[in-house]
Amino acid sequence: MTQPSLSLVDSDPAELAVDAIVIGLQDGALLPAPGAESIAAAFDGRLTATLALLGATGAPGEVTKLATLGTVAAPLLVAVGLGDEPAGPAPELETLRRGTGAAVRALAGSATVALALPLPDDEGAPAVLRAVLEGALLGGYRFAGYKTKPQKGRRDPVGALQVHVPDAADAAAAAELVRAEVVARAVRQARDWVNMAPNELRPPHFADLVAAAAGEAGLAVEVLDLDQLKAGGYGGIVAVGQGSEAPPRLVKLTYTPEGVAEPKRVALVGKGITFDTGGVSIKPAAGMWEMKSDMAGAAAVGAAMLAIAALKPGVAVSGYLAIAENMPSGSAYRPGDVITMFNGKRVEVFNTDAEGRMVLGDAMARACADGADYLFETSTLTGGQVISLGKRIAGLMGSAEATELVRTAGDVVGEPAWPMPLPDDVRKGMESEIADICQTNSSLDRAGHMLQGGVFLREFVEPGVEWAHIDIAGPGYHAGEATGYWTKGGTGVPIRTLLQVVETL
Repeated sequence: MTQPSLSLVDSDPAELAVDAIVIGLQDGALLPAPGAESIAAAFDGRLTATLALLGATGAPGEVTKLATLGTVAAPLLVAVGLGDEPAGPAPELETLRRGTGAAVRALAGSATVALALPLPDDEGAPAVLRAVLEGALLGGYRFAGYKTKPQKGRRDPVGALQVHVPDAADAAAAAELVRAEVVARAVRQARDWVNMAPNELRPPHFADLVAAAAGEAGLAVEVLDLDQLKAGGYGGIVAVGQGSEAPPRLVKLTYTPEGVAEPKRVALVGKGITFDTGGVSIKPAAGMWEMKSDMAGAAAVGAAMLAIAALKPGVAVSGYLAIAENMPSGSAYRPGDVITMFNGKRVEVFNTDAEGRMVLGDAMARACADGADYLFETSTLTGGQVISLGKRIAGLMGSAEATELVRTAGDVVGEPAWPMPLPDDVRKGMESEIADICQTNSSLDRAGHMLQGGVFLREFVEPGVEWAHIDIAGPGYHAGEATGYWTKGGTGVPIRTLLQVVETL
């Protein structure tokens, strides 16, 4: 799906010749938020009362539409709730981001939409503008899908967005616009990959799509096929992929900054299970179709690398996508197998449905072998993450510095992650009688299941490497109705967090 065009305008919002104009509405007294002064004035004091008659409350994310009947140039006014009047010059960034996304999505069918939302004219303006731009571009996303006929009543997403700012010629505002286009394009690409039907995105094809996009972006690309994986000692990836007729892949994407003598080296690692049946330890049938999203971590890493190629940060970044399909068959790996991983460690398999940690262990060990100062891995790893933290908050484990980088970045961009411990007793429960480590708790105890994943992955990180594991089993895929700037399906989490981390470094 084509991304909407973006432009900045500083002329009177009441005079903008667009199909619809969006303003903010504050809770309680239904006061139009800053940025809508000229529009409120055009209604001669009747705007609040009219919106109240239409049922508006100003609650965060609430969308109310009003025909302007010539009062302003735009024929349609959309008021989006932003909650209580903020203590500072603008609402909370995530409230603004979600509200903008909801408003733009509700305006599907409009060719051109203007946003007259609260943007302060101070040092905080770039961050607020970034939230508005990202919310608008992501909230209007829709997966193209596979329908053979146009759906009745289905309207095309907004085609062009005009964002009202104090000064359209401001260099900082222009830079935010360019960045938002790059970041949103990456998130939308990841969403597209996650939303593809699993028969359309098996491991070789996923690897080909990522490699082609990365090559066009100017990244160095390495793709290892099954024979190369076997020869290279990637026992975890081979084991998980051997049950499928579509063989596994490991994709490495590399960005090298220009003019930096000894840049910090950052590795991003993503789980790319294009479909997860659970293998021999097969999953229940109910809801299994959502397992097409088990490659959301790899999609996020691949798309983040595309954005990094465009944003050109001053650090060296390599992305590793461990791609396989976990299927039951006569050649599938089994509970009881002992697998030799890339770093030489031997793993006793107890549950073939804990396949993500097997492919990630190889990819993380390879990243360390290549040389990394920081390693950030993301995956839809455990149902325990959803049980513990729900659908919005990722589980976060690793070294102190790296986890704090991720937590802080997630708070900034609206992708929260909560640090979790890696207790010694969890590792003790994963001791094996015959190998170096069990893949899961040796007593088959699911207590601390999310923590077991983090403890296992720690075995594949070299000493001295700052690392973090981001479990996005909940946030990586949104199964419910669209909300805020999340649409149904892939979310693109945690791309914006990873980019924020890289820019911070």
